[in-house]
Amino acid sequence: MGEVVPHPASDLISNSEVPALMGQIRPQWQSKGLIERVRRLLPVDPSSACQRLLNAAIQDLREKVQIAGIDIASEVAAAHKLPPINRGSRGGEDIENYSTAKLIDLSYRMGLLSRPEWRKMTRAYDIRRDLEHEDAEYEAGIEDCIYIFKTCIDAVLSRDPITLIHVSEVKQIVQASGPVTADPDLLTDYKHAPETRQLEILKFLLSVALDDSEPDLVRENSYVLIQELDALTGNSVRVDLATYQMDKIGRAPLTELQVRVAHAAGILPYFRKAQRTAFFRNQLEALEKIGHSWRAHASHGPALRLFPEFGGLASVPADVRVQIVRWMTLCYIGEEGGYGTMGRNRKVFYSNSAAPLIEQMFKEDREIIRDDVSGLQKDRAVKRACADEYIARRFQDLLDLVDA
Repeated sequence: MGEVVPHPASDLISNSEVPALMGQIRPQWQSKGLIERVRRLLPVDPSSACQRLLNAAIQDLREKVQIAGIDIASEVAAAHKLPPINRGSRGGEDIENYSTAKLIDLSYRMGLLSRPEWRKMTRAYDIRRDLEHEDAEYEAGIEDCIYIFKTCIDAVLSRDPITLIHVSEVKQIVQASGPVTADPDLLTDYKHAPETRQLEILKFLLSVALDDSEPDLVRENSYVLIQELDALTGNSVRVDLATYQMDKIGRAPLTELQVRVAHAAGILPYFRKAQRTAFFRNQLEALEKIGHSWRAHASHGPALRLFPEFGGLASVPADVRVQIVRWMTLCYIGEEGGYGTMGRNRKVFYSNSAAPLIEQMFKEDREIIRDDVSGLQKDRAVKRACADEYIARRFQDLLDLVDA
């Protein structure tokens, strides 16, 4: 009487990865009665153990949402049409009343779960609902236990709560008394911030970087931070940020500073093509005014060093890019040499300041400009210059560079 009967799959469960997974649960949850109950149920009633472990994970998510911030939860809920959450004292009560499915969605939108983890937690919840109605047609198997345990522990119960970053913290960083770089904790916090908070932070940084009234150091710090956060920013945030910035700029011509900052933030490709084309056409006109002759070498470096900050040749609309690539090619291949006291032994005169910059840009964007450079084999000015064998060799070097 009262003897505990092991489940038929208890040996399989004991020999699986489930016991090891239980050891990965955070200490503050290890000590709770709910986890201890899971341990006792696992050998005799895997279905109940799975249900209780998922209950623990859901409760952990509720607590993490509140730790991350009611204000952020409220913003995210409104942005993604989830049940509303009050910003005041009732916010915690609203979160406690969230259904399990909606809480999983909210956690994903807040950055507490990645997209793959969100999908897995949703599947685990579906399995748990099946287990609640377990009958002769559906009985918990070892695969159910492993999936629920691995998902809940890996995605939730093994992880510490996250305190999401606030704009005020970023403001303090860029207003530091010296140059700044983003520390790993800041990058982690930003990565896990919901899209609404990422957008809010980037709007602030862009406004500071573009504000002439701000101290130069603060503007430069904002620009550096924008660059470091770019790799962690989602495409949907970029689109929203580009829309915000384009609304501010309107139909006015783009300035060099606006393009530099937009490229750093990864939003330049989303700007209106007409404005991007007009901007780079102005850059082309500036190059043509300088001229591609080696005699203008002192002006080549400052003009060409701007292009990587504008996104390189990849950012230039195709119709203007072809003409800029032509100018750079003529500048690179140079003119017939062999004369003058200093140039008697130099077969080709070319711009020493321009050549390495052009090589680097062509190398970085070779996939995009390959056809542009190849098409110059039929260009009249290039053909005329390549009548000289030494100049022809330099042009061949460019062809080889973009074909590599």
